Amino acid sequence: MKISKKLFDRADLNITSWMSKNGLLMLRASVGIVFLWFGFLKFIPGLSPAQDLAIRTVDLLSFGLVPGNVSIYILAFWEVVIGIGLLSGVYMRTTLLLLFLQMMGTLTPIFLFPAEVFTKIPYAPTLEGQYIIKNLVIISAGIVLGATVRKRNPKII
Repeated sequence: MKISKKLFDRADLNITSWMSKNGLLMLRASVGIVFLWFGFLKFIPGLSPAQDLAIRTVDLLSFGLVPGNVSIYILAFWEVVIGIGLLSGVYMRTTLLLLFLQMMGTLTPIFLFPAEVFTKIPYAPTLEGQYIIKNLVIISAGIVLGATVRKRNPKII
């Protein structure tokens, strides 16, 4: 039994050490890939599942001042910039500011279009609602990454 405990402790130490050394880099890279990928999809009409809802949200938030055919490209560019910033690790404060501003925008359809975001308000989200709610994980990832900007360690992020 003691041998098993020692083996478990050694394996646990190795695994958690690996996670500690690689976790932040993997988090930054994976969120960066998501932004880059979803941003690129918005450049091609009809490929982004969030396109129509995003256009209507920007239209409402801008009081109709930003045409839909322009807003989707602005949003696409914004997301690609966030993706590049996260993947490169440069200008992290600016990148995270853009991320949090974009996330605020992505959450607004919950309040602006609740009938489209939920089949049963507020507990049964539609596919679009699930797409939006998953952004809570991205917000949390941004907070974790933001906690590292003062202690930049090139080996970590």
